[in-house]
Amino acid sequence: MRNAKTRFLARPALAALALSIAAPAFAQEQAAPAAEAQDAPQDIVVTGQRAAQRAANLEKRDADNTVETLHANDVGKLPDQNVAEAIKRLPGLSVANDQGEGRYVIIRGIDPNLINVTLNGQTLPAPEPAGRQVKLDDLPSGMIQSVTVSKSLLASQDANAVGGEVNIKTKTGFDSRTPFFFDARGAIGRYDMNHKAPWELDATLGGHTDTLGAVVSVNYSSRPIETENYQGSAAWNGAGTPDGNGLRDYNLTRTRLGVVGNFDWHPSDAVKLYLRTSYSKFQDHETRDQNRLAITTFTPGALKATGTILVRRREEDDNTKSATLGGEFDLGGGKLEASGGWTRAVKIDPIRSEFTFGTSKGGVSASFDNSTDPYTLAPGGTSAGVFDDPSQFKLTKFNYETRQASEDLWQGRLDYTLPISVGEDSAIKVGFKYLDRRKKNNQDKRNYKNGATAWTMTNVAYAADPSFYDGQFHFGERIDYGAALAYTNANPGVLAIDNAGTLADSLSSDYDVREKITAGYAMATLRFGALTLIPGVRVEHTDDDIRAKIVQSGSTLADGYNSHGENGYTDFFPGLNAKFEMAHNLFLRGALTTAIGRPNYADLAPYITVDSGAAPTAIALGNPDLKPYRAVNYDASIEYYPTPDSLFVAGFFHKDIDNPIYKSGGLVTNGVYGGVTYASALVTKPINVDSETLSGVEFNLQTQFTFLPGPLSGFGVSANFTHVWGHANGIGNRGDLPLAFQSKNVGNVQLFYEKYGIAARLAFNYRSSYLDTLNLPAASGDQFTDGNGQLDLHVSYQIMPEVTVFGDAVNLTNAPWRRYIGSKQLLVEREQYGALLRGGVQLHF
Repeated sequence: MRNAKTRFLARPALAALALSIAAPAFAQEQAAPAAEAQDAPQDIVVTGQRAAQRAANLEKRDADNTVETLHANDVGKLPDQNVAEAIKRLPGLSVANDQGEGRYVIIRGIDPNLINVTLNGQTLPAPEPAGRQVKLDDLPSGMIQSVTVSKSLLASQDANAVGGEVNIKTKTGFDSRTPFFFDARGAIGRYDMNHKAPWELDATLGGHTDTLGAVVSVNYSSRPIETENYQGSAAWNGAGTPDGNGLRDYNLTRTRLGVVGNFDWHPSDAVKLYLRTSYSKFQDHETRDQNRLAITTFTPGALKATGTILVRRREEDDNTKSATLGGEFDLGGGKLEASGGWTRAVKIDPIRSEFTFGTSKGGVSASFDNSTDPYTLAPGGTSAGVFDDPSQFKLTKFNYETRQASEDLWQGRLDYTLPISVGEDSAIKVGFKYLDRRKKNNQDKRNYKNGATAWTMTNVAYAADPSFYDGQFHFGERIDYGAALAYTNANPGVLAIDNAGTLADSLSSDYDVREKITAGYAMATLRFGALTLIPGVRVEHTDDDIRAKIVQSGSTLADGYNSHGENGYTDFFPGLNAKFEMAHNLFLRGALTTAIGRPNYADLAPYITVDSGAAPTAIALGNPDLKPYRAVNYDASIEYYPTPDSLFVAGFFHKDIDNPIYKSGGLVTNGVYGGVTYASALVTKPINVDSETLSGVEFNLQTQFTFLPGPLSGFGVSANFTHVWGHANGIGNRGDLPLAFQSKNVGNVQLFYEKYGIAARLAFNYRSSYLDTLNLPAASGDQFTDGNGQLDLHVSYQIMPEVTVFGDAVNLTNAPWRRYIGSKQLLVEREQYGALLRGGVQLHF
């Protein structure tokens, strides 16, 4: 009996698809499906986007576990700027944003720290110092060949994936059916908010002979971004008055560079060797101007406030390098796969500096109006023009900070597959993996307060565009950062060092973590006609060695690591994936799997920070004894693939998670920390609590109306929807809690047209609100990120087989990013970005 893929390809009208799977990105090299071949000879047949869609459908259909796949194509189905933006279109996926762009992927409402991200099968490091989440906005979408999201795990996959795994593959020379190919793309646009022009260029050159394959791909983009952020209040009084507000204007240039070099050598049919290399670079050059009011007297009708004007200069320079050497070897009876690699991610903030000037405390009269959105809190009466008078603002503080975090990964794996004479096309597979991780973080910060010489803002102020939020608010004077820095260098008497703040900020965030993971697994793929069973078990042993710094009254900036912790544990991960073909192209799929989520590095670091100026003394601790999350996952779905262009899927999932980690605090008497006894101290640290549960349903449909006559057959629709519910328990007296990052509803709708050389897609992406900051002990202080719906448009036209022009409209609805406390009326923050229009041309040879 033939396997499922053979049966699928044997259907009429699918001969073209059999040829296109090897190279879904190259439209002009592929034969048209039979239905389109009947079009008039003068029609230009566009198959690139449909071929990519078909390849993704086929991969999902034939996968042994529950996956979602996105394949590259000539121009791109949607105007996505990075990998995170691209995959948020998939069922059950959403993203956490930065400056209006996706950054971290969220799968089924699971914290990004609990998702494993791999590049060409190798674990990716995380440049961020606080957690394990991988920044997917570092990777330009132009450098990928495909992305596969695994929602249920096989024993051959890393268990560190409570939320799932994201595997990114880059392009290779053998991905093309032709011996040589060259693609290039250029685009330029215009931002609605600042009227500046982002641009992007990428090129891919590659090919293959019978034995050698090579591809080099380069992508570069520059985006001059402005965002307007309204800072609300994290504390509202009983009368519904906020404790302040702020206007923050971000202006930055964000650049990305992605380079891929992949090389293959197939000296014989039995031996295939490869080298996968990549380099990605992400830079931000940002100035943030801000003015704000802090209420000091809440008397209705006579509000008093302190006014502040700030400027922050921030530079960020991230890069990730990777190199993987591997091969596949046919040993006659079985197949051996071996690979090893090194990856290094570095995040450097060479400058993160801020000047703060303020009025006299309570010296500003303020008026409050809650009928506007956002609410209006502005200087009033005789103080109405205070933000236009720099002489009213004196220096209150200045800080200068540098940060550097790095993560190095050395890893290697062996996988051996042996066919067995059980059922049809069955096999057993065993493997081994070793991973050695070194993660370090170093932060140096100098905090200054006003010195003996008074300094007003007059000589460093300048007037820029005063209109903010489309004229709803008045911004006022700004600080020239360069002039202010030059003035402090020339007049050192205006500053005085803040020793206590400098020590705490410079030492408490430093850590050095060494983590070693040794893993082995065994699994079987058993095929009995329409039934496929994949049982397996994985074992992983983890060793952690952690160093941090104690911060107390006797600390100095020269202190080295003086606090140490160790941890080791072994876990077994049994699992079963099953698939049953009920009828032709109708499948039932189910899985029972297990996974782990290791604690964040910053939580594991055994630091001790003491704030003796607080009453009572405030002490923050790390916790090297944290236990990892441990999850049992259930997945079930029914899938129907009536045509290569269509699928209909409905699924259910459930997760039981033990040992979730939350911050906890309480008053401790006569506690000893860093060798010092404190009679009374408020101590906070991360702890394990009892458990979490998460359940949900997913629906996914995709079809093109090829049964309609003539031009109408080019229309189609793609839509998916996920509804999630769940809670955590065992946290003080709070009872059941919502889960962090868990949007209850996530969905996408795409209306598309592809015919006569025209490809058009109108796409709407939506996620509902989710908890982002837990408040203990009272739920009234929980903070949420509000729901978000974004509408994007992509249109392209194939002028000739080698040339396609395209246009994008991003964020047509000007969807804001918004946070609130408890109820949506209690605004914490609102940020808007405007729309982006761009156009470009794609060349393919």
